[in-house]
Amino acid sequence: MTLKLIKGGSPEDPAETEPGSRTHTARRRTGSRRTVTRRTPPGRDPVAEVLERLDEEPVEAPAEGPADGPAEEKPRIPRQRRRAVRRPVEPPAPRRRWTGRPSRTTAALLLVLCAALAGAAFFGVKWYGDRETERAQRQAVAAAKQATVDFVSVSAASVDRDLQRILAGTTGDFRDEFSRGQSQVRAAVVENNVQSQGTVLRAALLSGDRRRATVLVAIDATVRNANAPDGRQSHYRIQVELARKDGAWLVSRLQFVG
Repeated sequence: MTLKLIKGGSPEDPAETEPGSRTHTARRRTGSRRTVTRRTPPGRDPVAEVLERLDEEPVEAPAEGPADGPAEEKPRIPRQRRRAVRRPVEPPAPRRRWTGRPSRTTAALLLVLCAALAGAAFFGVKWYGDRETERAQRQAVAAAKQATVDFVSVSAASVDRDLQRILAGTTGDFRDEFSRGQSQVRAAVVENNVQSQGTVLRAALLSGDRRRATVLVAIDATVRNANAPDGRQSHYRIQVELARKDGAWLVSRLQFVG
C-alpha cells in the first residue's frame, strides 16, 4: 500500500484551499505543493498498527456517581479526640482492727440467741417432763383399777392362785402385812365357799407424779357364799396408794373409805 502526502496545493483546487483545512495551512506556510510518496513495508497494515496502539493505551475507569454529573465528594468531618476523664481515686477504707472485744450489736445478738436457746431448752424439757408425768399417771390409774379388781375377785376354787396374784402386785409394808394374813384369808374363803367378782365403775387420780400416785376407785362386786348362794351386790370405794418400782406400779397401801 502507498500513502501520498500532499503539502501545499494549487489554487485551482477549491476543496484543498478551504480555510481551516490541512492543505490550506500547508500552502500558507510554503506556498508550494510537494508530493511525498512513502512505501510501507510489505505485510504491515497501518490500520492494524493504530488499533494496536489504541489497545495498548490504558482505559480510564469512569467515576462512580449519578449519570447526570460527576459524583460529589462527601465533606470530611474532622474527628474529635476524646479526652480521657480522670475520676478521683478514693482512698481505701481503713481496715478495722480486731481488738478482741465484740461490738455492742454483736453482744446483744449473742445475748438474745442465748436467751432463745435457753428458753427453747427449758420449755422442751418441761414439755417432755409433763408428757412423761401424764403417761406415768395414766399407768398408775390403770394399775390401781387392776389391783382393786384382783383384791375383790376371789374364788374358793382358785384361792391360792388369786392370793398369789394379789401379793405380786404389792410392795412395802402392805406386802408384808398381806403376806402375814394370807393364810387366814385363804381359810375364810374356803370355809365359806366364797365366790366374788368385781367390776370397776370409775377411778380418779387424787395426786401423783412419775414415782408415786394416789387413786380413788369405785367398784361393785357380786359375792356368793354359803349364806347367800344366789349372790348379793356390794359397792366399795377403795383408796389405793401406789409406788413405781422397775417401771411397774405396785400397791403400797389399800384401804376401804366407804
